[in-house]
Parts: sequence; structure tokens; C-alpha cells
Amino acid sequence: MARKKRSEYAIRLEEKQKLRFNYGVSEKQLVRYVRKARRATGSTGQYLLQLLEMRLDNTVFRMGMAGTIPGARQLVNHGHIQVNGTVVDVASYQCRPGDVITVRQQEKSRGLVKANMEYPGLANVPSHLEFDKETLIGKVNGVIEREWVALEIKELLVVEYYSRMA
Repeated sequence: MARKKRSEYAIRLEEKQKLRFNYGVSEKQLVRYVRKARRATGSTGQYLLQLLEMRLDNTVFRMGMAGTIPGARQLVNHGHIQVNGTVVDVASYQCRPGDVITVRQQEKSRGLVKANMEYPGLANVPSHLEFDKETLIGKVNGVIEREWVALEIKELLVVEYYSRMA
């Protein structure tokens, strides 16, 4: 018996769920990101990915301070990460070019990050970030480019999914 072809809706829903689960954001957060991306000029889908990639938890993960995005979120939530010298414990904090991201000067914080760096999740740091493994200081140099987003996703389908909703 032949399987029924998946509906357009099912395909869009699957892409949206891929995005949600990869970045670990709630439905409500994703809706907010899509609305914000819609207001921006240029490609809504690309801006949506930039917003998600520039979250603090994701940036910490990309710098290699944690092996996974949930691991990075936990580092941030537990107050181990500083942005421009201030402890930021909000995983959804939007990093901007010029932000300096460091590990707190406490033994526990530094130990956790050093342990995480033994098993890197990513082979190399994306071009918009730099990270010094010795001093545990990272810097956001710019906004991520589409080709650095490793996730196989058709962001346009996610935008279309939400355009039906609103």
C-alpha cells in the first residue's frame, strides 16, 4: 500500500519543529522571533536564523565552552558567563557585534568550561566569533552568515508556517 504524500502543512510544521528543538526555544519564543524577523528589512528567514544564532546560549556553544546548546544554556542560567564584564544569566540574551564573552573568574566556572572543552561539540569556531582557549575570552566580531548555520533547514518554510497563523 502506497503511503500518502505529506501535506504542505506537515512539511512546514516539521521544519518549524526542527528549528525549535535545535535551539531549544519554546513555541512562544519562536513566534516572537518570527514577528521580530518580519519587521526587519531583508530576508525574514535569514534574519530569523541570525536572531536564534546570536542568542547567548548558542554563542557560548559555538565558542566551544559547552558541548551542546542545552549545556551552554545551563552554564548561562547558572551565572557562569559574563558579557562585557557583567554576569548575564538569561540564555536568550541577544549578543551584538563587539560583545566580549568571558567565563567568570571563579574556580568552579572555569573548571566547568575547561572540562567541556575536552570534548568539543564543534570542530571550529564560526567566522563571526573568536575565542581564546587560554584566557577563556571570546568576542563577537559580527553577525553570523547563513553558511555557518550547520542546521539543514529551509527557514522560508518556517516563515510560511507562521504567516498562515497570523
